[in-house]
Amino acid sequence: MTDKSQDSEKRDGKHKKAMEKQKTNVDASIAAADIERGVGILLTGNGKGKSSSAFGMVMRALGYGYKVGVVQFIKGVQLSGEEIYLKGKCPEVEFYQMGTGFTWDTQDRSGDIAAAIRTWKVAKAMLENDSLHLVVLDELTYMLAYSYLEEDEVLSALQNRPAAQSVVVTGRGGGSALQEIMDTVSEVKDIKHAFNNGIMARKGVDY
Repeated sequence: MTDKSQDSEKRDGKHKKAMEKQKTNVDASIAAADIERGVGILLTGNGKGKSSSAFGMVMRALGYGYKVGVVQFIKGVQLSGEEIYLKGKCPEVEFYQMGTGFTWDTQDRSGDIAAAIRTWKVAKAMLENDSLHLVVLDELTYMLAYSYLEEDEVLSALQNRPAAQSVVVTGRGGGSALQEIMDTVSEVKDIKHAFNNGIMARKGVDY
């Protein structure tokens, strides 16, 4: 056997042992996760991809034939691909947008608060609907950060939703109390963004 063959055999052996150890750890973790219920997921951070990830979960739920509710805070003035698709092809999705656009465009705090309260009523009803397997509250964190909604009321509704219902909240920030009550918190980090280099937002990618 050549030295090269011996080195390859050693690497293969080390790899096999490492994968066996990893499988043992993974299997043990799966066996230990014996609680079956809906989960609360917070997707936050300054990077791109929070809403995109949430809508990936919408597609995943729809693949299993589940009913889904989606509420978009802030967004709604500019047409988006997800809006076109969900409204046109997914009757099993309850879809609602606040429709005021970004706060830096409206520059109307009292109007934004009124719109947020109206939109929250829709979201709260979804969080009480046990027929919905998944509820996505896109950009909800801004409503808390700007004090457009009462934090205690929002947190209570999230915590007291039906046991089998999962909820995904997206947006920057949101506060430590929101993070505390969620089961999974993921932060999307902004390392590099095309927009900062003068590249326009791309239809079908960014919106």
